[in-house]
Amino acid sequence: MAKTVAILNQKGGVGKTTTAVNLTACVGALDKRVLLCDIDPQGNSTSGFGVDKRKIERSSYHVLVGECAAKDAVVHTAFKNVDLLPSTMDLAGAELEIIDRQGRERLLKNALTPLWEDYDYIFLDCPPSLGLITLNALTAADTFFVPIQCEYYALEGLSQLMATARQIKRLYNPYIELEGVLLTMYDGRLNLTQQVVTEVKKFFPKKVYSTVIPRNVRLSEAPSFGQPILYFDKSSKGAAAYMALAEEFLKKNK
Repeated sequence: MAKTVAILNQKGGVGKTTTAVNLTACVGALDKRVLLCDIDPQGNSTSGFGVDKRKIERSSYHVLVGECAAKDAVVHTAFKNVDLLPSTMDLAGAELEIIDRQGRERLLKNALTPLWEDYDYIFLDCPPSLGLITLNALTAADTFFVPIQCEYYALEGLSQLMATARQIKRLYNPYIELEGVLLTMYDGRLNLTQQVVTEVKKFFPKKVYSTVIPRNVRLSEAPSFGQPILYFDKSSKGAAAYMALAEEFLKKNK
């Protein structure tokens, strides 16, 4: 049965989608069956796997509002063991459409349940906000994974994120746990980076992954070619880092 992991941080620009795409691709390359659900209206994970958003007929929007089953919206990608539930800008209006529904926080979980037997892992690329879609993700997930950039404002807003997670644990999903924290945009030469690492480890004792994701030009270029870094430039530092992250993730999830 699939383990479901929400990848989220309500702060934008922290490497959330980069992590969702590349962790998914690397876990797939390590012989696990993976589904990435793009539930961010920006649809960057969808583009990151080379799926043309203009040609999508069914997306996570149609699944959330109940217009189709999740299995009918899933796209098989060109990458090993990776399927995608794509997203389009339509999803931006979904929260207004589902706000009055009974059990609105469980819509995503109910939709994904029939797919549990088909995958080893289901990753959820969440929007950079703590709205109703993110509430659905945290209700559906077994754990949540938080990328944090090594910059001055790294911890800003994280206490709010953790408070939201505690509330969801109390009200909707008693099993949700923090999967781990990933440090992104890492530059070991900077004193600020070391200070941020120290602060993050203090804030999340025993939950910070030992793998860090460096600043890497090739990592930034890969999405415009519609490829995860492992397929775009296997010899790059970014590819090595995300493969190490996937191995560490699988080791923790034996």
